[in-house]
Amino acid sequence: MKALLLGDVSPTVITNSLFDKKDVKTLFTDVVTLFEGNDVNFVNLECAVTDYEKNIEKFGPPLKTSANTVEVLKELGVNCCGLSNNHIFDFGIQGVKDTMQALEEAGIAYTGFGENYEDSRKNMVYSVNGETLALIAVCEHEYSYALEDRMGSRPYDEYDTMEDIRKAKEACDRVVVFYHGGKEHCQYPSPRLRRLCRAMVRNGADVVLCQHSHCIGCYENYQDGHILYGQGNFHFVKPGFIKPELEKTWNSSLAVKYDSTANSIEFIPIVNSGHGITLAKGEEKERILQEFTARNEELMDGSWKDGWHAFCEKMGDLYKQVIGSACTEQATEIENKMFGHYLDCEAHTDVWRELFPTANQTNEK
Repeated sequence: MKALLLGDVSPTVITNSLFDKKDVKTLFTDVVTLFEGNDVNFVNLECAVTDYEKNIEKFGPPLKTSANTVEVLKELGVNCCGLSNNHIFDFGIQGVKDTMQALEEAGIAYTGFGENYEDSRKNMVYSVNGETLALIAVCEHEYSYALEDRMGSRPYDEYDTMEDIRKAKEACDRVVVFYHGGKEHCQYPSPRLRRLCRAMVRNGADVVLCQHSHCIGCYENYQDGHILYGQGNFHFVKPGFIKPELEKTWNSSLAVKYDSTANSIEFIPIVNSGHGITLAKGEEKERILQEFTARNEELMDGSWKDGWHAFCEKMGDLYKQVIGSACTEQATEIENKMFGHYLDCEAHTDVWRELFPTANQTNEK
């Protein structure tokens, strides 16, 4: 089975009008060729598809788009959207209902969302010529995730998700896991994330793709399982909230082509270009792949830990401010909620643990 597996899609101020006009040529240029000849074309839909105006309470920008975006995805050849991410619930229940209706009317399947926690734990299974491929989309605990009594995205659970992967592998030939998590803008996994992804492989995952970080990370083949710690965006061109110093990593990504029969994987660099995206070429392509290869080598020799630690140190002042401001007599409601948000989300607690090692970690060895 041939599968094209892609990262985050979200129209922006600079591309909204092009999605509304269904200008596929400007938006996707030669990237459209990647969609040809595949059994599965998957993207992570990183926004609500709705006209509803009332967004939920959250830190960070609420993201939405018009129904024409779904028509563009359909024209491209997308046949499955992942809805397990931290933005699909940005406009609440109505926004999600509108999204699912738009996808259903376009004939695009979706996965990673349910009426409650248990309902969200459904896999998407494709069967072609007697071969079966299961897609499992999960997210970290950040705003959109399902509760026992409320609809939402399929959240990662350290017990249930591993069980779900094992059951999927018992029923299917191959299993692909999309993990929407990891620290944004960091090109290295946290120690927890690396252990988690390796555990997924040991439980039956053939491919694990970490999305959400908005940058290309690093890759390893572990026990014949493919793990990509950071795929980057697919189509998320020049949003107004991105700082200039983050544009280099934001503006490139990897398309993943997976041949489930051979269990082989191919990485194809894509870059933002004007009002759309294009296949990377020439020196730019070589640079992206060389930097990717260098980080993969760091993953193997252990020096990735230095990259992770340096990233956390750069974030130190922000995390100290959040901790120091909360839970005091002077703390505002917003400051306390920010502290709660940082406790809730796994990627934030990864940074906390790196910045504030316990005495047990620093005692003599």
